Amino acid sequence: MFTNKEKFKARFIHKVHAMWGKDLADLSKNEVYQSFSGIVREYISENWIKTNKVYEDRQVKQVYYFSIEFLLGKLLDCNLINSDIKDFCTEAMSELGIDMDAVLKEEPDAGLGNGGLGRLAACFIDSIAALGLPGHGCGIRYKYGLFQQKIINNHQVELPDNWLKDGFVWEFRKADKAVEVKFGGNAYMKKVDGKLQCIHEDYSSVSAVPYDVPVVGYKNNTVNTLRLWNAEFMRDVDAAAVSYDDYKEKMRYKHAVQRITKILYPEDSTFEGRLLRLTQEYFFVSAGVQSIVRHHKKTGAKLTDFANKTAIHINDTHPAVAVPELMRILMDEEGMEWDQAWQITVNTIAYTNHTIMPEALEKWPIDMFKEHLPRIYMIVEEINRRLTTAVWERYHDDHKVRELAILQDGQVHMARLAVVGSHSVNGVAEIHSNILKNHTMEPFHKYYPGKFNNKTNGITHRRWLIKANPELAELIDQSISPKWRKSPANLIDLLNFAKDKSFKEELDKIKMGRKEFLTKYIKEKNNIIVNPVSIFDVQIKRIHSYKRQIMNILHVMNLYNRLKANPKLEMVPRTFIFAGKAAPGYRVAKLTIKLINTVAELVNNDKTINDKLKVVFLENYSVSLGEILFPAANVSEQISTASKEASGTGNMKFMMNGAITLGTLDGANVEIRNAVGDDHCVIFGLKAEEVLAHYANGTYSSWDVYNSDIRIKVILEQLVNGFFPEDREEFRPLYDELLYNNDEFFILKDFAAYADAQLKVEEKYKNKQAWLTSSVVNIAHSGIFSSDRTIEEYAQGIWKIKPVIVP
Repeated sequence: MFTNKEKFKARFIHKVHAMWGKDLADLSKNEVYQSFSGIVREYISENWIKTNKVYEDRQVKQVYYFSIEFLLGKLLDCNLINSDIKDFCTEAMSELGIDMDAVLKEEPDAGLGNGGLGRLAACFIDSIAALGLPGHGCGIRYKYGLFQQKIINNHQVELPDNWLKDGFVWEFRKADKAVEVKFGGNAYMKKVDGKLQCIHEDYSSVSAVPYDVPVVGYKNNTVNTLRLWNAEFMRDVDAAAVSYDDYKEKMRYKHAVQRITKILYPEDSTFEGRLLRLTQEYFFVSAGVQSIVRHHKKTGAKLTDFANKTAIHINDTHPAVAVPELMRILMDEEGMEWDQAWQITVNTIAYTNHTIMPEALEKWPIDMFKEHLPRIYMIVEEINRRLTTAVWERYHDDHKVRELAILQDGQVHMARLAVVGSHSVNGVAEIHSNILKNHTMEPFHKYYPGKFNNKTNGITHRRWLIKANPELAELIDQSISPKWRKSPANLIDLLNFAKDKSFKEELDKIKMGRKEFLTKYIKEKNNIIVNPVSIFDVQIKRIHSYKRQIMNILHVMNLYNRLKANPKLEMVPRTFIFAGKAAPGYRVAKLTIKLINTVAELVNNDKTINDKLKVVFLENYSVSLGEILFPAANVSEQISTASKEASGTGNMKFMMNGAITLGTLDGANVEIRNAVGDDHCVIFGLKAEEVLAHYANGTYSSWDVYNSDIRIKVILEQLVNGFFPEDREEFRPLYDELLYNNDEFFILKDFAAYADAQLKVEEKYKNKQAWLTSSVVNIAHSGIFSSDRTIEEYAQGIWKIKPVIVP
């Protein structure tokens, strides 16, 4: 069908008639999208079935990647590219009078993720399929995404993200593969026929129904699966109630079940919110692990061979209950003894840590955990008993026991459970992995030598270069051949063009084209006119104090003060662009958004500064918005407090599109700097060891910086002295955070170095040829930050799986 245009067009028209009962000319834009995507879905399904059959016939080892979120973005364009049918379809649809770009715009971003964790998971399952590896994702089918962000009166306002209102064309509901997940009730051990068994009674049941989404490999016929679990009723809640109490109980059950998969990251500042998060985590983990065990048994393989045929990877601690859940299934349902079940569990499960900050490591109150998951708690308790006994026998030290205990201070420590119950623990950047081993999880590193390792994160170049920046991809093809599309490490060959003026001229034209496209988008969305010739300085990520958007906007205020003091100040025009969401309950982050928009309003309407400075906050950041922003950026703001960012992947997306990193030596910035060299990035600020020393010694005083740097003093006082035409106390919490709470993330401490680094960026930008050389060098070295490289390291070093050819 995808080789003969006439057959394709006939099939498309037939699809339109069958789906809508209308002529093509009468379809809405969304109906055209649904019809076209339906045909692509059918085409993909053929390879999907073939892939699963090959895996089954060869009984290959498969990996299952568990993540609470998968930030997929739009899938249609990527599926066309990966299936190698985009050009054909574009031409065929054009002959029917349909613009492919208009069709692609109709697809909503899937509301299945929020930030870096979910985007990483999406890149990983993409790379697993692209490399022909047998592996799948496991997550939750959220009815609503995190939220739709609107900026109203400069404030973030959260609206429901009803991304499923028109359905999700890529999903396949598999009701026949539903499993039962149990919550609450009573669990206890009892001898049955002379053997000790667990009795779990009076529990509440939820039906977990899988919705499968195909994950298409790049030109290799492989189609893997992302399985998303939806919570549904185990019993008929709409049947007539026999009494009012019966009716109330049915409604309580109905609402409780519906809430499980209703929204990503429910507010967790209340007991009910935290309980719902725990429910979500156990729900999708239990469903996923049950499904995997069932599949293993269906192949006829023995459960004693489970770890040789299955790898389960947990992305951060949200799926850490996979450890006791697999133990539960192997012991309670399959009759194994503890030692055998434990060996299989540990050899099956691997854990990626994303969190350096100890206070951010996930913990659950024991009382909540025990009441909600009674059997799982019993298993965790036994894991903890055996662990602490072994620790005591080795060290005879109560302090060591407390450091390693899973149950400690009335809490279930999920990161500790994940470490103890897995055979591999990896960090996601060299500096992050070293901090884990030497600080955050030092006791575990010493107790389990060899278990900790590093796997630096990566991004899929198929989305972030081939899809997002097709003009640049074409230029690279013409220069070094298209071989990099399959093997992104070959991008290094672009170093031969770092001094090539004609290549750099083409690169500059492409960058300007992307900047002009973004300029139009900003005018359309924000009604702000920006100069595409200005430096586009971009910071796009979740709003958080450690990511230091506050430092960025305080520096903008300082630039504005300098321009007001000297309107003739010579500076390269700058456009500072922000995007990102703040957690609804995170007051400081939401105030940061308010400050950015308040400064933008002031600066952008001040004619006296002659358009030398513009500030833009683009609302409702998403993967699709990122695909516009990354190719247009000149400067990549990666300014987190050193030692706080595990890795970051936005830094890699900017780099791959030719932006220059302005950053601290934090996360993967360290490896980017090592790759490109100091001449092709701008590094500033405290180093990780200096930050950790300040925390340990208590030697930092933000008041000292305030009193010694007049720029900082002026800026901070402007937050509270009526400088902004708002309530003069509006930004008092930010002022207090930086001074009275002693600036936890060293924003003031690093401010002078950051301001100097910004001047260095400006000087670099003035030398156009040198800037373009740096841009080429960054693109050339970005291949090592492809998630294909990362996944090859996981496959070889942790999962022990190999590529499978699908004919």
